[in-house]
Amino acid sequence: MSERRSKRPIGDGTPRVLVVYKKSAYQTNVRERKSPRFLELLARKDPSVARLVDAHEDHQATLEEAHEACAALGVRASFRFRGDEGLVEDVDLVVTIGGDGTLLWAARWVGTSTPVVAINSAPKDSIGHFCAGKKGRVKETLARALEGELHRSELARMEVELDGEIVTRRVLNDMLFAHHSPAATSRYLLLLEPRRGRARVEEQKSSGVWIGPAAGSTAAQLSAGGRVLPVASKKLQFVVREPYKPGGRRLAMPRGLVVDGARLRIISKIREGRLFIDGPHRMRDVRMGGEIVLRRSNEPLTLLGLPRAKR
Repeated sequence: MSERRSKRPIGDGTPRVLVVYKKSAYQTNVRERKSPRFLELLARKDPSVARLVDAHEDHQATLEEAHEACAALGVRASFRFRGDEGLVEDVDLVVTIGGDGTLLWAARWVGTSTPVVAINSAPKDSIGHFCAGKKGRVKETLARALEGELHRSELARMEVELDGEIVTRRVLNDMLFAHHSPAATSRYLLLLEPRRGRARVEEQKSSGVWIGPAAGSTAAQLSAGGRVLPVASKKLQFVVREPYKPGGRRLAMPRGLVVDGARLRIISKIREGRLFIDGPHRMRDVRMGGEIVLRRSNEPLTLLGLPRAKR
């Protein structure tokens, strides 16, 4: 990953902007699905839904801000709900409205040449690690993005291969390999294969393995015992989740780094394994003997205004 600062406008002529937005939990579960459970909880002011309406209103206000900002800035804008998946082509800038989850959702459709800027639509309810802007500052953030005034960071992404098939080359956050049931033990062989020399091999039992690029190292990897990688790192990090240590024996590879040009292989020893890719929504089943290969992708993501990029 590299970082640079550019003063050149994005594209020629009228900028073409794609805005990818989420729907709030209130919009989805109350207004659209009319979920009896959500309606019941709201009616009795249950603490589990205390922020539901406020978060919805914040998100809607930010989305309206985006419409107004695009009109004021004179861009050719189109708005797409993130569930309406499709390739991102022929645009100069992608803007995500939501939080980190929306950025991660959109990132799998964006190639290497299209910059992305993320807006946190409900800062009181969302971390916004990847977000350059937030509610109340949408126009300012878009203007700076279009003028080339935001730091450009090329974030390393990860390639995932399963049984010889490339599943994706665009994992920005992380991937979890585990049993499909969170209460079951994951059994597998872990093979760290360097660019040169012999591979390190260990048979392990645990509740799964996290692995991802530097952009994801502040999330699940860190919580599971990993460390935060420099934002410019091209390394991947893997962290074994809740390793089984018979007799107090330590694992040889409870965590580690996959340097550029190396790869990590996981061979499943369970019948009902599963991959969770960049969150809970993208899953692939892994059969007994299934082989997962993970390496740095040759398709980085260009992200504008990453808050941690200057650190």
